[in-house]
Amino acid sequence: MTQTLIRSSRVLEIIGDIMRIRLGAIEGVRTGLARFGDLAAVRNIDGRRSLAQVIGLDRDVVTLQVFSGTKGLSTQASVHFLGHPMQAVYSPNILGRVFGGAGEPLDGGPDLSADPHIEIGGPSVNPMRRLLASRMIRTDVPMIDLFNCLVESQKIPIFSVAGEPYNSFLARVGIQADADVVVFGGMGLIFDDYHLFRTAFEDAGVFGRTVMFVNQASDPVVERLLVPDMALAVAERFAVEESKRVLVLLTDMTAFADAMKEVGVAMDQVPSNRGYMGDLYSQLARRYEKACDFKGAGSVTILSVTTMPSGDVTHPVPDNTGYITEGQFYLHHGVLDPFGSLSRLKQHVIGKVTRDDHAQIMNTMIRFYSEACDARQKQAMAFELSAHDHRLLKFGERFRERFMKIEVSMTLEKALDLSWQTLAECFEPEQLLMKQALIDKYYPRNDQAVKASTQADKVQG
Repeated sequence: MTQTLIRSSRVLEIIGDIMRIRLGAIEGVRTGLARFGDLAAVRNIDGRRSLAQVIGLDRDVVTLQVFSGTKGLSTQASVHFLGHPMQAVYSPNILGRVFGGAGEPLDGGPDLSADPHIEIGGPSVNPMRRLLASRMIRTDVPMIDLFNCLVESQKIPIFSVAGEPYNSFLARVGIQADADVVVFGGMGLIFDDYHLFRTAFEDAGVFGRTVMFVNQASDPVVERLLVPDMALAVAERFAVEESKRVLVLLTDMTAFADAMKEVGVAMDQVPSNRGYMGDLYSQLARRYEKACDFKGAGSVTILSVTTMPSGDVTHPVPDNTGYITEGQFYLHHGVLDPFGSLSRLKQHVIGKVTRDDHAQIMNTMIRFYSEACDARQKQAMAFELSAHDHRLLKFGERFRERFMKIEVSMTLEKALDLSWQTLAECFEPEQLLMKQALIDKYYPRNDQAVKASTQADKVQG
């Protein structure tokens, strides 16, 4: 007997979006045919159908997640097992399309049910097939390209809080990044945010190289758990089979973790830290470890959003994420914090695939900005300021205005040139403590620096 013929109508209980059935009621059928992760079709007594997924096996009792929810579902409903796990459509036709949390098209476009499908949620790549990260993904965001480079195959989150423009920033990175394909996964989005991403991609003319998987806040919570797996499965195929450089955008991983918590509570699992399940780390790592630079093929890079409730970085989701990913970007007060942000892979590209002055400029700019913050504290406490302190204050204002605001967009080369210009406007060459060869090569002439400084003062005035 094939699994597609297995039918059970012995429903034990329905809790939230979870239903439990007993397979022992089926004569002559081995319960082992219901496998963990497989799909099932639930048919209600009124004829309504819904997909479900096996998420628990206990002897002859099978636990199912019902994708569309269990509202109105009768205990007389029947369940048919399909014999395969959740699948996503993969073909060139999915570019420029929008899919829901269960994989169905949402944009009213042509039906893709006849196109090839791939299973989601598979294992991560064999380490022997991975290459050391060595290629930079340019985003034209100076706080990323100049100070914390995004590297192919990197997995890195944006730590932020509610109310910050992290979604609009994520959309802009997806538009400006030099990737071949952008795969977007939205979890628990309100309609305004979904519309923001779709409109931004369409208006920028990049929708033709974008695939969107969206679970809105009004959609079933269960589907929220499938979005990252579908997005990453499609991204992996583009990278392996078509040698594409794929950038995966995920928002918000805290909503994903909250959905896992809700399902875990419905399954009577024992909660761990702050109500989250004990396997939170492994569940997050399972997704993030899909980032890879494939040997002889393309790459998958993951940039996600992780919101911190009340700005608490010790919250279980950002805390566990920090142990998995290769750094993080801190977004608060509308700027990327240069002190909290870190890319642990930037040393693989800085000075190797970028200009020879990149490393020195990066370190010097951050050093002076740190001193500028100290000078601001002295000023706020009414301490007497030295001439050097006034130079630092001038530098700090221009650094925040020219580099830190997330609306700023420029190429890496322009950012490096502007860095030299900003330093020349505020400091003498001997105050930079940089290699003399770089100063001789890149430091602007005095007349240029004075002219630029005067123009900047007029604009700020």
